[in-house]
Amino acid sequence: MSVGHACVDVYQGAVAALVPFFVSERAYTYAAASGIVLAASLLSSVVQPLFGALTDRWPLPWLLPVSTLLGGAGVALTGVTGSYALTLLVVAVTGIGVAAYHPEAARAARTASRGSHTAMGWFSLGGNLGFAAAPLMVSAVIATGGLHASPLLVVPALAGAALCAAALRGIEAPASAAATSAAGADQALGRDDWASFVKLSGAVVCRSVVFVGLSAFISLYVRLRTGGGEASGTAALFVLYLGGAVGTVAGGRLATRYGRIPVVQWSYALTVLAVAGVVLVPGPPLYLFVALTSAGLYVPFSLHVTLGQDYLPRRMGTAGGVTLGLTVSIGGIASPVIGALADATSLQTALAPLIALPALGWLLLRTLDEPEMPTLVEAPG
Repeated sequence: MSVGHACVDVYQGAVAALVPFFVSERAYTYAAASGIVLAASLLSSVVQPLFGALTDRWPLPWLLPVSTLLGGAGVALTGVTGSYALTLLVVAVTGIGVAAYHPEAARAARTASRGSHTAMGWFSLGGNLGFAAAPLMVSAVIATGGLHASPLLVVPALAGAALCAAALRGIEAPASAAATSAAGADQALGRDDWASFVKLSGAVVCRSVVFVGLSAFISLYVRLRTGGGEASGTAALFVLYLGGAVGTVAGGRLATRYGRIPVVQWSYALTVLAVAGVVLVPGPPLYLFVALTSAGLYVPFSLHVTLGQDYLPRRMGTAGGVTLGLTVSIGGIASPVIGALADATSLQTALAPLIALPALGWLLLRTLDEPEMPTLVEAPG
């Protein structure tokens, strides 16, 4: 499940990694390039709750391999489309694939993990590694063969679909048994805590805007601030994604020791300083703040998922779809605003408002209490 997650989220990272190549090869403006990120995010944000609601009513395991293929197909076609409109269309297809994957994947992974923070951290780690691999994959393919080589980017989707199918064979029977006992467990837990879930989701939206905004523009920004070429920008994007891999694993371990809510709160508070460093510090030290920002954004990543599921124990598909997928992709809606502001002023000015968003997220999180974990997933299947 973790490696299959990587093969899906590599396409979320690939969309941002393609932006500099669209700017250089097709002379897109910042606003036009950010529109591509929006195309991947907007449709995903709209349809993801629908997939979450569907998986709450019926297990849909076939969605995992099918959505993986759909996500890969969209990115693979980006370089061979002849117009901006067609590029937006195929990127939107990737967004649908990503939206279809996450709610069902979060439900299946929670069943397989039996409620373990560490195990869910490993599942989330797979997605983070996919993000981290995206700029390297895109750079290796597109920098060598140009945008017309983009069909080669479908390879991870083929591997991911096969891995998802293999994983589902191993957890299908336990998942069915868990679903059978879910009603009794939900009754014991009482009602869903929508108030806490909404606050959590608001904080994750703030995180999403910061992460997607930096993902879309950090490569171009680092080139401007360091005077480096394409390699310097690709390295910064890689650091932004790879730091998340460390943060995700650390988040699960820290939560086991200190509790999820304190760890999430401190992560948001520290991220304020890290993002300020990215925006304000010039030269090579900027890479250090990129790494710190990445860790701060990703330490709470898997904890968002389990907290959301525990706040909504009767609607785990919806909770997983929102915390793992929707609130990640929804940040892309803000990207055109950042791009338009960058065209009108400067990229540094456009990124400066991102400093305040982790602080807003911390304010939303500071009143949350630790939810009880469902007993359903604690017991061996």
